[in-house]
Amino acid sequence: MSWMQDMNKIALAGAVVLSGGLIVGGYLLGDGLRRAHAADRSVTVRGLAERNVTADLATWTIAYAATGTDLPSVRAEIEANTAALKDYFRSLGFPADALTATGAGVNQFMNNGVPNITITQRMQLRTTDIAKAQKAVANQFDLVRRGVTLQEGSGMSYSFTKLNDIKPPMVAEATKDARNAAEQFAKDSGTAVGGIKSATQGYFSIDARDGEQSGGYGAADTPFKKVRVVTTVDFYLD
Repeated sequence: MSWMQDMNKIALAGAVVLSGGLIVGGYLLGDGLRRAHAADRSVTVRGLAERNVTADLATWTIAYAATGTDLPSVRAEIEANTAALKDYFRSLGFPADALTATGAGVNQFMNNGVPNITITQRMQLRTTDIAKAQKAVANQFDLVRRGVTLQEGSGMSYSFTKLNDIKPPMVAEATKDARNAAEQFAKDSGTAVGGIKSATQGYFSIDARDGEQSGGYGAADTPFKKVRVVTTVDFYLD
């Protein structure tokens, strides 16, 4: 009889252990699902950073031509134009090595038995003195008075080359802007912003500031630029 009682006690103990295991397992499963659900709660926002900068490099590709029926005279004219061009930039204070030849071309055809010869010369100004570059563009009609006629497409181009110096602070600024947007969303939805789940940095763009465009013949750019970057950040919500 006693052995029957012992067996009943063992069975009862096993049932209690099994029941307890099921309760604990159910709790852990439920808690895990709750945590997994919480981990899925996130908000994706975008952050913007903009900065006004001034170009630090100016390049002016200048094309001019001379036309005639006699090669020596056409060549003499293009050489005179080149000398006038160099003298123009020298008068503005540019060093001689700021202006370099980038190419030349000769085109010849017959017109009613008469040769027609055109020589095209291309020169490039490259400088970090933005103020002088602007002055050169503003006074470029002086080249016409010197006998140099610029061809279409001869324009000053301004570049900002120090983007890497401002990338880190701008990314931080864009990320902060994204967090501000996420916090407003969280406030409206009664939650709180957690850590970053994922983030994507957009590309940096450099455009004319406020859509400005330099005026004047042969000019199509401005030294005043706006750098812009947009980041996409996915924040956890607590």
